[in-house]
Amino acid sequence: MTGIRAGVGLAAAIAGRAAAGGTGGGLVAASVETDPFDAVTLFAAAESAGMEAALMLRPDEGFELVGIGRAWSFDGSGPARFRDADTATRLILETALVSRPAEVRGLGPVLLGGMGFSGRIPDAADGWAPFGAASLVLPSLVALRSAGRCWLTGSVLRDDGEAGAAGVATRLPAEAERLEALWTRVSGLAESRPIPAASSPADAPLAIDRELPTPDQWRRVVGLMAGAVGRGRLDKVVFARLVDLISPVALDVAPALRRMAASAPESAIFAFRRVDAAFIGATPERLVRSEGRTYRTAAVAGSTRRGSDDVEDAALAAELLASEKEREEHAVVVRAIRRDLAPLSARIDVAPQPGIMTLRHVQHLVTEITGTLRDQTGLLALADLLHPTPAVGGEPPDLALAMIDEHEGFDRGWYAGPIGWLGAGGDGELMVALRSGLVRGNRATLFAGCGIVADSDPDREWEESRIKMRAVATALGSAGEAL
Repeated sequence: MTGIRAGVGLAAAIAGRAAAGGTGGGLVAASVETDPFDAVTLFAAAESAGMEAALMLRPDEGFELVGIGRAWSFDGSGPARFRDADTATRLILETALVSRPAEVRGLGPVLLGGMGFSGRIPDAADGWAPFGAASLVLPSLVALRSAGRCWLTGSVLRDDGEAGAAGVATRLPAEAERLEALWTRVSGLAESRPIPAASSPADAPLAIDRELPTPDQWRRVVGLMAGAVGRGRLDKVVFARLVDLISPVALDVAPALRRMAASAPESAIFAFRRVDAAFIGATPERLVRSEGRTYRTAAVAGSTRRGSDDVEDAALAAELLASEKEREEHAVVVRAIRRDLAPLSARIDVAPQPGIMTLRHVQHLVTEITGTLRDQTGLLALADLLHPTPAVGGEPPDLALAMIDEHEGFDRGWYAGPIGWLGAGGDGELMVALRSGLVRGNRATLFAGCGIVADSDPDREWEESRIKMRAVATALGSAGEAL
């Protein structure tokens, strides 16, 4: 549980680092070791305090990040959003005055957010409006759990106009004290508002309010896309749909996050709270992870359901591995990733055969890919090369994306876009925002996509999309037979 004394010393550490660094503008950040905290409880406490908050969990790795507030942010749009973000974040992080008591991955000032699928700016009335086309936030407070230890980082932006040492000696210590007081407040709320256990039932009754496209539209468009693949116009296209669910009661995000973490520990659990909306999910797909000049990614494409027992599970996995249709869809993704990363890579290692990724409701084909870069390219530059992979867009990308724009009938927003965290030196991890939903009050919009190739069957693809939506739906409430 979060302890109030965990933040003691943070203000002094920030003020001390600022004084030691001299005058001028830029970011000042300091980290102190904390008492153990529960990430979901802390995220919920920040929400209840009316704070902007972000959460990234890797349960199977014991890695947790919670961001609270906003010290600085990047907001961009369009095709140049990755390059613009790379330039802006490098400047803010590389010129920062940072005090880190240990070399721990993710420790220090980090940015959390998403780059959006298309980069289009959402309409003001769109549910995605609070998130923007692309947004990376450097939180005022970041709580990190890694390798069994817990840390708290506070960040303050120093003004260029501050009057030399006098400015450093007055405003910055006051800001640092404000951050420590904020931590005391949020951690106190966390202690007083425990979140139900993961085993507690999700009782909110959910009903389908809207589906885009409709089942008839889905059958027609999947047939059209499969025909385009069959005629050789493209290799694959990913067609997505959304379902709006409505409940008579407000939907509680925090218990849903706990349920997803318990049921999908191999996935990345994420949540971004902006104004009155939260984008949440449990995605199994990594876009790219970087540490210095090394990187790791994976091709995830080709799916089947889970069985009712281990014997049926194994049989379905064997059928998936033997499926010509699923292997073809998967191979398209592997080839595209290898092609896109080759110009920057000194070495690329691709697993010789795909394996099986087993999740709660679905099984996927997966091929692990690792490599070494020729130079210190950075995470966002890698993401710019990779996004959108054929696993979420198609191949060739320009034609596939044009078909998506023409036929889906909705803006994907951050769904299927890169989300995650970025630290100093370009290190970090970006996931593909799948198995996800946008929650506002008593409504949730869930998303799922299917890779369409020449022999895709519309009804089977529809069923696959239903299975993919169940992870978030069952965490939020009871949808009966609807999903």
